Amino acid sequence: MEKELEFENSVKNILEYIGEDINREGLEKTPSRVRKAFEFMCSGYNKDPKEIINQALFTSSNDEMVVIKDIEFYSMCEHHILPIIGKAHIAYIPNGKVVGLSKIPRIVDVFARRLQIQEQMTEQICDALHETLNPKGVAVMIDARHMCMEMRGVEKICSTTVTSASVSYTHLTLPTKRIV
Repeated sequence: MEKELEFENSVKNILEYIGEDINREGLEKTPSRVRKAFEFMCSGYNKDPKEIINQALFTSSNDEMVVIKDIEFYSMCEHHILPIIGKAHIAYIPNGKVVGLSKIPRIVDVFARRLQIQEQMTEQICDALHETLNPKGVAVMIDARHMCMEMRGVEKICSTTVTSASVSYTHLTLPTKRIV
């Protein structure tokens, strides 16, 4: 409770700093709302990706690529605490085990719900899947907009940043099959 009050007082200080009247009707509950929003937006710190994946591992003979694409996420830039909005695309080649499909977006959220830089988040997702699934290969690509570039600074609206990370036994030289 003491930490919650400290956080809310910090929000009040910010509001006063920017010239707001913290006693006006629209702002009365804002410090509490902001604290609750941050608790949700930063909830990834309290989650273990390995635990999430291990809840839904299944034996499989499949050795072809599994792709989950267009996984929407929201994160926050660790430099300005402004939103990062994007989509993650994840592929892996099973090595005797597959993971329940809903767990992949949950892993994205574990790392997105932290203060982040996109490059690090991409690697963290890739590493978590690689270490827990032990696949023949895993690749992660993230395409995102950064509000720190759009709302301030260079103000480049709709520019995106694309990052990728991959791990495999053969640097993701994927098996090919000919369809005749």
